[in-house]
Amino acid sequence: MPEERCIVLLKDIFYKKRRYATVQTGQVQEDKPMAKEVPEGLMTKCPKCGTIAYAKELEKNLKVCQGCGHHFLMTAFERIAMLVDEGHFFEYDSGLLSADPLNFPDYMPKLEKDMEKSGLSEAVVTGEGTIKGYPAVIAVMDSRFRMGSMGSVVGEKIARAIEQAIEKQYPFILFSASGGARMQEGVLSLMQMAKTSAALAKLSAAGGLYISVMTNPTTGGVSASFASLGDYNFAEPGALIGFAGRRIIEQTIRQELPEDFQTAEFLLKKGQLDKVIPRKELRDTLAKILDMHTVRRAN
Repeated sequence: MPEERCIVLLKDIFYKKRRYATVQTGQVQEDKPMAKEVPEGLMTKCPKCGTIAYAKELEKNLKVCQGCGHHFLMTAFERIAMLVDEGHFFEYDSGLLSADPLNFPDYMPKLEKDMEKSGLSEAVVTGEGTIKGYPAVIAVMDSRFRMGSMGSVVGEKIARAIEQAIEKQYPFILFSASGGARMQEGVLSLMQMAKTSAALAKLSAAGGLYISVMTNPTTGGVSASFASLGDYNFAEPGALIGFAGRRIIEQTIRQELPEDFQTAEFLLKKGQLDKVIPRKELRDTLAKILDMHTVRRAN
């Protein structure tokens, strides 16, 4: 066999295969832009472990990463749908809207933008429904609306929901998700800390049950008021919970804080939470607690 032919055969034997397939994209016509290979919103990447999942599969898994258990943020109505029986929920005070008492620059346009983006009228949704047959008044904060900040309407809606719980003798369950008080309303926002706390004191005096569930994030004036006043204080795994920011605290005390500082797990170790509950177990846990506190009357 000629020498040249041997070299060709050896090259064929030890040919290095490509690691990646080549995809033909074709040419883009001037009047027709090239179609995207993956539609926007079809896939979701976990910010913690990098696992990529179909958005619909993630929703079926209650927005919990199957790779690492990371809990993605949920909208108010997504959380309500996973909680109440057959999605039946009677909403309170949906028509309450924020005003601009301080004439804060660009406040109203920002509110309107958040309303359009979130489909909500404010940063909290309140109402009533049943959980495995047990009735409850429920409030759910939504961080998409002004980062779940607590303004006058948020405080008013929560206070009114507590009053409904007292009147109907229903347990009150609140899911917090907030960046704190809403600076555009100044002291009127801070007043909601006292108003909601006073309403919860009335609920307690009337023998009512309050369950607080802190989700990511629960910070500022919300964490320092109604979020921390539950008869049961729960949190979702990995939730950020605290008053001031980590950097501010480190600069103030001139010490480096633990890596897990202000996480739900850290607070549980320090006795500030009763339990950290994975989202998939939350509905069952709440139903058990409601069952324990249900007064059964003899026929």
